[in-house]
Amino acid sequence: MLQKITVLLEMIKFKLTVFAMPFAFMGAFLADRGVPDGRTFLLVVLAMVGARTCAMGFNRIVDAKFDAANPRTADRAIPAGTVSVFEAWSLVIISGILFFFVAWSLNPLTLTLAPFALGLTLFYSLTKRFTSFCHLVLGVALAFSPLGGWVAVQGSLNGYPWALSAGVLFWVAGFDTVYACLDADFDRKAGLYSMPSLLGQRNAFRLAAFFHVIAFVLFAVTGTQARLNLVYFAGVLVTACILFYQHIIVNLNDLSRIKGTFFSMNGIISMVLFAATWLSLVVEKI
Repeated sequence: MLQKITVLLEMIKFKLTVFAMPFAFMGAFLADRGVPDGRTFLLVVLAMVGARTCAMGFNRIVDAKFDAANPRTADRAIPAGTVSVFEAWSLVIISGILFFFVAWSLNPLTLTLAPFALGLTLFYSLTKRFTSFCHLVLGVALAFSPLGGWVAVQGSLNGYPWALSAGVLFWVAGFDTVYACLDADFDRKAGLYSMPSLLGQRNAFRLAAFFHVIAFVLFAVTGTQARLNLVYFAGVLVTACILFYQHIIVNLNDLSRIKGTFFSMNGIISMVLFAATWLSLVVEKI
């Protein structure tokens, strides 16, 4: 059983929850102007785990045929036979129920938004079949993370810094565009859509850099909308440096760094922005 759980967690890349979770915390902390109560904080964690697990499990199921045909992904759990389709669907259903139960436990608006948030993350898994804008769809899906954190605490949208969700959108679209470069050739042959397969890898890299410039600007605007102090803006500058650095170390001649270094850098970005937000709120109360 422990081995099966380990395989399931690896299948959905559970450790990469670090991408979206800090942004959900940002929304929650900004709504409360500090640390939310323990119950709300725990429910936000469970909601994020449930939503991401459901979405990733669904992605692995619907993409199993393509994963099996792609040499880079042929060893994933379902194509490799270490996880059955029944087991994967069970994980999707259970995590989806968890997500909706948590949304119901929080407040009416959270429950109202829950179908849209989860539905969009599931829909993303199908978009590569018909549009190269799939990266932006993923960005919109993850943009619900800070919004969800805010609504979990406040129960309303009043005062929400919308630039934060917009920043997450372009940040995600940027790194997903770069990640898609790994499969550009396969996507063309398989009839799948992505920016790298449409524009070529070089232009896709340029587009990703443009997305990240927009994200940086929007994260800076977030500080103004949320009335944060210089501590937060220092975090935004650190974020800009990390964004710049990752576009230097990942290039067309060495795509191997995308899977390791690039993902690590983006995980650090979300944690830096959350830490900067939290510290800014702490300093505000001193």
